[in-house]
Amino acid sequence: MHFTPTGSSWINQVERWFGFLTDQLIRRGVHKSVQSLEKDIRDWIAQWNNNPRPFVWKKTAEEILESLARYCRRISGAGH
Repeated sequence: MHFTPTGSSWINQVERWFGFLTDQLIRRGVHKSVQSLEKDIRDWIAQWNNNPRPFVWKKTAEEILESLARYCRRISGAGH
């Protein structure tokens, strides 16, 4: 069994994984062709799979809910 905090889901983890891929490879890389980009992505994935790391939630449920409450207070009555 795997615990996923309230207000999140596996899709958040998938999005974060694509964020790692984007930040660590795509934005930093220079790819002169689609084939070059594809090869680099496949190499990055192989390296990631050789040293997999779990996603670690940094905030408690209480911290997330307080952050959401602050946001709701800030936008309430904003006129949009």
